[in-house]
Amino acid sequence: MSKIINLNVDINEANKRVDVFISEKIENLSRSQVQKLIEDDKIFVNDKKIKSNYKIKDGDLIAIEIPDPVKIDVAPEDIDIEILYEDEDIVVVNKSQGMVVHPAAGNYTGTLVNALLSKCSNLSGINGAIRPGIVHRIDKDTSGVLVVAKNDIAHQNLSNQIKEHSVNRIYIALVEGIIKNDSGVINLPIGRHPVERKKMAVVSRGGRNAVTHFKVIERFKENTLIEARLETGRTHQIRVHMAYIGHPLVGDPVYGYKKQKYKLKGQALHAMTLGFIHPTKNVYMEFTAPLPEYFNELIRKLRNS
Repeated sequence: MSKIINLNVDINEANKRVDVFISEKIENLSRSQVQKLIEDDKIFVNDKKIKSNYKIKDGDLIAIEIPDPVKIDVAPEDIDIEILYEDEDIVVVNKSQGMVVHPAAGNYTGTLVNALLSKCSNLSGINGAIRPGIVHRIDKDTSGVLVVAKNDIAHQNLSNQIKEHSVNRIYIALVEGIIKNDSGVINLPIGRHPVERKKMAVVSRGGRNAVTHFKVIERFKENTLIEARLETGRTHQIRVHMAYIGHPLVGDPVYGYKKQKYKLKGQALHAMTLGFIHPTKNVYMEFTAPLPEYFNELIRKLRNS
């Protein structure tokens, strides 16, 4: 069944384009997707059809029909992945840089889910056929530890821990510039970028609470190696927060410098440690994945420069 989302417009939001307003209010719904829904007569304002450039007014009632996703068969693929731990409830992996976590537009093969389906007889079904077992994600070009649920009970338990901010998530990142303070906390809301809709940004309105704790591990001539601990887990959180304070991640093609000194395949970011309460054994478990070789090689180069 498709679902209906109703939004009310107040005076502070009047005169915005309707497609901009909706994409800001509904997470994971891009402006282009909103425009397609308008074209397909899935969005009405005050029970009337509108165009994407319609300027919303105080008191407008917007009804959005979100169609069911098209079912896509995700095939198991014999892809080599590093499994750190596995039992009847969970599987913990060390995802390599460059691997997409789950199928999506443009990436229906070669993902972590495709690999897991060939190695696990069952994965939780809460997130549907495209994202079986996926409790949380890390970016394609971010490497490191990820936990996957093998049944719905484990999935729900782990999801609740993430919502309660009780999961210990520590990343290692190399950033541009020299961070003077040995540690700090970035507490700034993150939402969809107001202009570049594929990006996230620190926003003054409509964002979600986001908190990143960081501490300096080592300083180099022009860069700083840091440890970042996530209190929340927003999309691109570390990348957005560090860029906002003037220290974008080295190699970041989206939030980093346009001219990159080092020829990396993506941002220098690694999910080093993941700790949580096992969903059925009720004991704390912590897993660590060493830095990938490209990251170590870059550190060695910086130390010798």
